[in-house]
Amino acid sequence: MTVQEAYKRTQEQLAGLYDSREATNIAELVIVHITGLSRTDRLIHGTRSLTHSEANQLTLYTLQLLQSMPLQYVLEEAWFANMPFLVNAHVLIPRPETEELVEWIVQEATHLPAPALLDIGTGSGCIPIAIKKQLPQAQVHALDISLQALAVARQNAAKLEAAVTFHQADILQPANWTTFPVFDVVVSNPPYIREMEKVAMHSNVLEHEPHLALFVPDRDALLFYRTIAVFAQQHLKAQGLLFFEINEALGEETVQLLAHNGFTQIELKKDMQGKDRMIKAVKAG
Repeated sequence: MTVQEAYKRTQEQLAGLYDSREATNIAELVIVHITGLSRTDRLIHGTRSLTHSEANQLTLYTLQLLQSMPLQYVLEEAWFANMPFLVNAHVLIPRPETEELVEWIVQEATHLPAPALLDIGTGSGCIPIAIKKQLPQAQVHALDISLQALAVARQNAAKLEAAVTFHQADILQPANWTTFPVFDVVVSNPPYIREMEKVAMHSNVLEHEPHLALFVPDRDALLFYRTIAVFAQQHLKAQGLLFFEINEALGEETVQLLAHNGFTQIELKKDMQGKDRMIKAVKAG
């Protein structure tokens, strides 16, 4: 099978699961990943045959895609802040709205001479690594409860040459808090999807992304926000900044929670799709 034939075949196989444009884009990315040939290269070298290894890899990738596995997990790669991150089933796939959160943090913290920052629930490490690359003077820490997620984050930090200090801890256990210093910035994109919202989610998310990083009980949807707000009152400097990515349906509730916990200058911000998606708050003092 030639490279061009492989591209066409992949496109046709995916057509039953994705619309035409998405099937074309996915087929393109798969062939580039397997062969190293860009679209332009494929037009020139498309008649060369796939190697045995490439053909086997294509068969595996196609099977996984037809089972609704997200492309990022199939390729074990997701782009975030113009950088390639390793991703697998132990971490969430980074989203564009989280890039917007990073941009906001960098904008607000850029004037600080050497800000100390903590990311809570780091997953792939995309938030702290992207911040460190843009604010090299920052002292960046990140924590996660999952050892498997931290292994991924550490690989990404090493590959992308970002000096981030990682910690394994359950933020919901206050006994773990004493080991952490005081920070200028605390950020978190914690689990915030309510169990009742599962019915509206795509199967490729439900079946493949880690539920530990996604869901909270319906009866306590703001569990992580409330806990991290208390942590931040103890571990943020006066006038320190707290940033959250949030559930779009719970913006006002999250604002009220932060106000109740003593934060000021609370700002609720919409993402590029016009959804309430992120919050900034300042520790009084």
